[in-house]
Amino acid sequence: MQLTKNGGFMRQIVKRDGRVVDFDEEKIVNAILKAMQATKINDKSQAELLAEQVIEHLNKMDKATVEDIQDTVETVLIENGLVRTAKEFILYRAERSRIRESNTRLMKTFEDLTFKPAKDNDVKRENANINGDTAMGTMLKYGSEGAKMFYELCVLNPEHAAKHKSGDIHIHDLDFLTLTTTCCQLDLDKLFTGGFSTGNGFLREPNDISSYSSLTCIAIQSNQNDQHGGQSIPKFDYDLSKGVKKTFVRLYKDNLSKALEIETERTDTKEIVNKIHNDIVKENNEKPSLVANISYKKLEAEKLKEFFSDAEIVKAQNFTQSRSEKETDRATYQAMEALVHNLNTMHSRAGAQIPFSSINYGTDISPEGRMVSKNVMLATEA
Repeated sequence: MQLTKNGGFMRQIVKRDGRVVDFDEEKIVNAILKAMQATKINDKSQAELLAEQVIEHLNKMDKATVEDIQDTVETVLIENGLVRTAKEFILYRAERSRIRESNTRLMKTFEDLTFKPAKDNDVKRENANINGDTAMGTMLKYGSEGAKMFYELCVLNPEHAAKHKSGDIHIHDLDFLTLTTTCCQLDLDKLFTGGFSTGNGFLREPNDISSYSSLTCIAIQSNQNDQHGGQSIPKFDYDLSKGVKKTFVRLYKDNLSKALEIETERTDTKEIVNKIHNDIVKENNEKPSLVANISYKKLEAEKLKEFFSDAEIVKAQNFTQSRSEKETDRATYQAMEALVHNLNTMHSRAGAQIPFSSINYGTDISPEGRMVSKNVMLATEA
C-alpha cells in the first residue's frame, strides 16, 4: 500500500489491490503496541506518541509505500532507544509478509486447480489414486492445499515450515497433520470375528468366502474414509482361509444331502445330514475339511448307518469330498476375482479416490490358505 498526501497531511492509503481507503493512524499504534508488548512494555500512550513521530516523518514525503511506513516505524523505535522493540517489530513485519505471500500463493494454487487440467498441473497429479479433473477430485485438492497452508502458517514451528518449503525436510501428508494417523494395517480376523461396524451400519460375521471377500473391500473402503494413506492386509491368506473352511463345510453338507437323496430317493436327507453334522460338532468338535478329515468321516458314517446302507454311505461320502473340493476352489476363485475387481474400481473419500490398498499373501501353508493364494494370483493374472 502507499500513502497519498492531502494538504500536507497523509489522509488516504492506496492498498496493494488498488483500493483507496482512509488512513487509519490506529493501525500504526496497534502495530507498535504489539511489538512493545512482546518486550514486556504495555503502554498505549507511549505507542500513540511514537505513532505521531512516525506520521511526522511520513508527512515529509510526497508518497509513501508500505515499506516506507514500516521502515519509518523501525527508525522511530530505534531513535527512542527501543532497540528490542524494533527487533520484535521486524519479526512481526516479516511474519505478516510471509502470511501475505502465502495467501497469494494459495489463491494462485486454487486458480490453477480450477482452470488447468491434470496434465498441465503437478498438484492435481500429486496423488495417483485421485482423478484431479473430476469435481470431487478438485474439491479434495482445494481442501488439501488449504490445509497445508494452515499448518504451515499456524501449526508448524516456523523453522520447520521453512525447511519443509525449501525441501531440506519433507513432512509426509502434511494436509492431514493433526487429523489422523496415516497408512495402517487391518487385522481382518479380529475385525470379522463377531462382525464389525462401518460407522453407518453393523455387518455380521461372514460365513462364506464370497462374504469374506466383499467385507474385505468394505473394511478397506470404510477405513479409507476415516484414516489417511494406504490400507494394508498383512496376512490376507490367513484371514481369508477361515472363509474357505466355512465354504467347504457348507458345500460338503449340501453335496452329501444331494448325493444321498439321489442314491435313495429320500426327501429328508438335508435334515438328517444337518442334524448329524451339528451333533458331531457339539460332541466331538470335528468338522469336514478340504483335506479329508478321516475322524469326522468315521463319526459321520456311524451315525448315517441308522438311515442308509454301508454302500450308499461310502459312495455318497466319496462323491461329496471330491465335488466339494472342486466347488470350493471355484467359489474361492470367484471371490478373489470380485476382490480384485472391487479394489480397482470402488471409490472412497468423497467419491474421488480409489483406495490405495495392498494385500500380503503366500505364507499360510494350510490347504485353505494355499487355495486363497493360488486363486488371488490367478484372478490378478486374468
